[in-house]
Amino acid sequence: MASVASKTTGTKVFASVLYTVSKVFAGIAHSYRARQTRAALYALSDRELSDIGLNRGDIYGVSSRRIG
Repeated sequence: MASVASKTTGTKVFASVLYTVSKVFAGIAHSYRARQTRAALYALSDRELSDIGLNRGDIYGVSSRRIG
């Protein structure tokens, strides 16, 4: 009976570690996409930013939003 309990505990620990690792990678991916978005938006002229309803002060906030 102890064998069953240790397998369940081991599975829970493994699932917890896997969940944590997936969250870390998701955070890294989000940071990478945010940097790419910021670079693309900063490359636009003020006129182009205005056309999409943004100004330079909005760039960081828009690029940092998590979607989905």
